[in-house]
Amino acid sequence: MARWDPGTADRLRKAALELYAEHGYDAVTVTQIAERAGITRRSYFRYFPDKREVLFAGSEQLPPAIAEAVLAADDAGSPLRTALAALADVGTQVTRLVDPSPERRAVIAATAELQERERTKGAAITAALREALERRGTPPDQAKAAAQVATIVFGDAFDRWIDAAGKQDFPDYLETAAATLREACR
Repeated sequence: MARWDPGTADRLRKAALELYAEHGYDAVTVTQIAERAGITRRSYFRYFPDKREVLFAGSEQLPPAIAEAVLAADDAGSPLRTALAALADVGTQVTRLVDPSPERRAVIAATAELQERERTKGAAITAALREALERRGTPPDQAKAAAQVATIVFGDAFDRWIDAAGKQDFPDYLETAAATLREACR
C-alpha cells in the first residue's frame, strides 16, 4: 500500500464508525481502527491526531468558510437572513463531501466526549458568524443573536438532511428548519 494512499482516510473513518457502533467509542483504540483499515497504528497518526478527530476531520475548515460566505453575501436584509444565506451556500458544499448516514450522529450522541467536541464545533461556527456579521457592520448584540439563531437552524437543517438521507438539496432543509423556528416564535 502506498504511504499516502488517497483512500486511507476514508477507510479509517469507515473502520472507526463500524468499531464505535459495535463496541462503543470508549472501548475502541486507535490500534483497532488502524488494523481494521489495514494500516499500522503509527500510520494512523499521519491522518488523524486521535481517535476522536476521525469523526471531525475537516471541521476546522467550516468556520473560515462560513465567515467568507457571510462577508461575500449579497445584502439579504437582516443579519439573520445574511447568516442563513451564507449557511445555505456552505451547507451545500459540506453535503457534497459528507455521507448522510446516521451512524456518526448516533456515535456522537452516545458519548459525552464526542458531544462536547460537537458543541465546540457549533461554538466555532457561531463565533465565525458573529465576527463576520460585525465586520459587515452589524451591531454586536444583533450579530450575536443572529449568529446563535443561525447556528441552531443550521444544526437542525443538517439533522433533517441526515434523517432524509440527503434526498433534497441542503437549502431546502435549511428553509424548513428556519420556517419551523418562525412558527415557534409566533
